[in-house]
Amino acid sequence: MPSDPRPETGFPLFDKREPSPTLGIAVVDAIVDVIVSGAVRPGDLLPPEGTLAERFGVSRTVIRESVKRIEEKGLVTIARGRGTSVRPTSSWNILDQVVLTSLIKHDDSLGVLDELSVVRAQLESVMAADAAVRRSDVQLEELEGHLQQMRDSSHDDEAFRAADAAFHVAVMSFSGNRLAESIARTLFERARANSRFRGVDSRDSIRTTLAEHEAVFAAIAAGNADEAHENMNRHILDAWQRRRMPTSAPSDRGTPAAG
Repeated sequence: MPSDPRPETGFPLFDKREPSPTLGIAVVDAIVDVIVSGAVRPGDLLPPEGTLAERFGVSRTVIRESVKRIEEKGLVTIARGRGTSVRPTSSWNILDQVVLTSLIKHDDSLGVLDELSVVRAQLESVMAADAAVRRSDVQLEELEGHLQQMRDSSHDDEAFRAADAAFHVAVMSFSGNRLAESIARTLFERARANSRFRGVDSRDSIRTTLAEHEAVFAAIAAGNADEAHENMNRHILDAWQRRRMPTSAPSDRGTPAAG
C-alpha cells in the first residue's frame, strides 16, 4: 500500500485498479489496511465517494457498500453531510477477520499475538476443565484419536499441526461452553492463518508439544478439572513462546506472553 499522502486530502494514495467481480472485497481490505496501519488517524475523514471510486476503478455504489461494511467493523462512522470519519481503536471489532489480520500484519512487536495467546489460553484452559468433568467415553476416544494422529505424524509438520488443531477443537466442543468455544475458535483460526503465529517448530519443540498434549489428555481422562486447566494454560503459553520469532520492535504490552 503506497504511503505517500495526497496533498489535497492527506489520505494515502491507492493504486488505480481495474474493475473485477471481487473488487468490493479488495476495497474493504485496502481501506481497513490503511486505517489499521495508522496511515490515517482517528478523526480523519476518508476521501469522498467519487475520489475513492476513481482510485479503485469501481462505481460509487461499490464504494458506498464497501464503506458500510467497514462501518460495521467499527472502524469508521458515516455522517450525512459531514463525511466518513475514522473511529478510535477502542471501537474496532478486533475479532473481525479482516481487522485482526491487518492488526497482526502491521504489529512488528507481535504484541497483538501476545495478547491473543493470553486470551486464548484463558478461554481454552477453562474449557479443558469443563471437558474433564463433562466428556463422555465416546468423546474421550475421539480425543485420544487426535492425540494418536499427533504421535503418528510427528515427522510431518503439516499433518502434525492439523492433528494438533483437531485436538484443541475437540476439547472446546466437549466443554459444552458455546460462547467460549466460539470466541476461542475465532482467535485460533485467525491466528493459525498467519505465518507469524505459526513460527518455526523444531523437532525438539514438536516432542515437547506432544508431551504437553499428552498431559492435557491425561487430566481430562482422569476427570481432573484443575490439572486440565493448568496443563492447557501452560501448554498454550509455552508453545507460543517456543514459536515466537525475534522482533526488533519492543512490545508496549508488557512482558511478551506465550500462547
